[in-house]
Formats: sequence, structure tokens, C-alpha cells
Amino acid sequence: MAFEPMLFVHDVEATSRWFQDLLGLKSAHGGKQYEMLMDDAKQLALQLHHADAEEHGTDRLPAGSARGAGVLLYCKVADVRAVHAKAKAMGAAIEGEPAFIKLAGHTEFVVRTPDGYAVAVYQRGEV
Repeated sequence: MAFEPMLFVHDVEATSRWFQDLLGLKSAHGGKQYEMLMDDAKQLALQLHHADAEEHGTDRLPAGSARGAGVLLYCKVADVRAVHAKAKAMGAAIEGEPAFIKLAGHTEFVVRTPDGYAVAVYQRGEV
């Protein structure tokens, strides 16, 4: 079983570029309404959908709602410090420096997407 998360965003193309720049994901669909982002193994990593999409129900993103409230998306990377440096260079909204989480056994930091979704970028071990 695999989860294939979908984020509802205001600008699919800009958000796609953001994920591609930060994490090296690749576009597998492209477009203003919908995007599929793949990892290096050509596995679906993330879907993006325009916020006013109707085919998934009109109340998926109620006006004024906080994006991703109560959800933290985790993304495993090979070099968490390199991704952190890239996020800084991009001017992304970063919540702190990479920190080792002993109970999880990994080093992570949290970055916010342009729409405010929280993404925890991590690497196994203390690095």
C-alpha cells in the first residue's frame, strides 16, 4: 500500500516548480489545474490540484481555511542539510535548523510550501 497525497493549491504550476527546485521532483503531467510529481525512481510522490477543483468535491478547501491544519507531510532525502541550504537560498519559510529527533532516529527540519502546507524534510540518523 502507498499513500499518494494531493495538495489543493492556488497556483499549480508555481507550486510544482517549488517542489521541483527544492526536492528535485519531476513533472509527469503539468498544467494549470493538476500536476503529478515523480521521484527519481519514477514513483508518484505528490499530486497538486487547483484549489477550486470541483471533481473532488466543492468543500475540499473551504474559504479561509488553514492549509494542512493537523497534517505534516514527511519527505525522506539523501542529504537533509543540502535541502535545508537550498530552502534557505530559495527564501522558503523554514521552521528552524535541521535537528536530530532521537525517538524517530532521524534529522529533520520543517519548511512551508507557498500555500502554507508543512513539509518535514528528513534524513535517517544524526547528521
